[in-house]
Amino acid sequence: MLFVLTVGTLGYKILEGWTWLDGFYMTVITITSIGFREVHDLSDSGRLFTILVILMGFGVVAYGAATMTRFMIEGEVEKILSRRQSMKAIERIKNHFIICGFGRMGSFVCRELHLRGIPFVVVERSPEVQNKVIQAGYFLSPGDATEEDVLLAANIRTARGLVAVLDSDASNVYTVLTARELNPDLLITARAADESAIKKLSRAGADKVLSPYQTGGFRIVMGILKPTVMSFLEVAMDYEHLDLQLEEVEVGEKSIYCGKTLLETGIRRDLNLIIIAVKKKNGEMVFNPGPQTVIECHDTLITLGERTKLEALAKEGGASHFL
Repeated sequence: MLFVLTVGTLGYKILEGWTWLDGFYMTVITITSIGFREVHDLSDSGRLFTILVILMGFGVVAYGAATMTRFMIEGEVEKILSRRQSMKAIERIKNHFIICGFGRMGSFVCRELHLRGIPFVVVERSPEVQNKVIQAGYFLSPGDATEEDVLLAANIRTARGLVAVLDSDASNVYTVLTARELNPDLLITARAADESAIKKLSRAGADKVLSPYQTGGFRIVMGILKPTVMSFLEVAMDYEHLDLQLEEVEVGEKSIYCGKTLLETGIRRDLNLIIIAVKKKNGEMVFNPGPQTVIECHDTLITLGERTKLEALAKEGGASHFL
């Protein structure tokens, strides 16, 4: 466009002897097809030059309009296709997590789950944030997480857990209530910005309620008073740190470890893993279990060691799930 304007203005200046302003004005009204009469009467050479300017200008304008239209149409079509593909995939997904809210905490949760290869669906109502979810390549169920239809579209019936990290405690309470009604067996974790909302979320049906301020404050205190312990925990909880992992392994019903003592299982001897604690199926937590501690079906082993060894433990133990 700049080239056409420059050539047109210069051409009228040379061929017709017009001023720079007249040449520029004539070029603009010519390429935009406004239809005003000529600034001055044109000579034959001027008319031929005007035809050339019209052809050049028409090509530039048509190309620009086509390009803009293509970008707009392709962008919208791509979004529509991405959402349809996402919804079709969600219909088949099972044993997944539902992340309600894609703010700072929600996006962090999604990133960690994606890093571990764990399936999840994001529920988000903001169109701008929905675009971020799509760009990240995550499954999206658009809408308000407090509504039943939206959670059903996220396939909550077959979900393994739900994380409520919306922008208000009231929204999180409504989401937890709705989710618990739709799936009584769902593992629900919720965020509470206000301390008074912790009890409300628990009463609504949340299995675990976390306050980011309390958690952050506790970690700061631990970092001050027990920096070495805190460093160890950070390394053990870091998924990308392959040398050492702190994980939980649930013992399945058909596990070879059911009914055996820790000494008889040979976990320490054969896999070089440390059992830090055992959570019994009734909820009791046994810390630093001794060699004569009996492992029962549905117990959860809090284990420290190499990830490859942990995966072997999960396989031999018939674990129902292993993160």
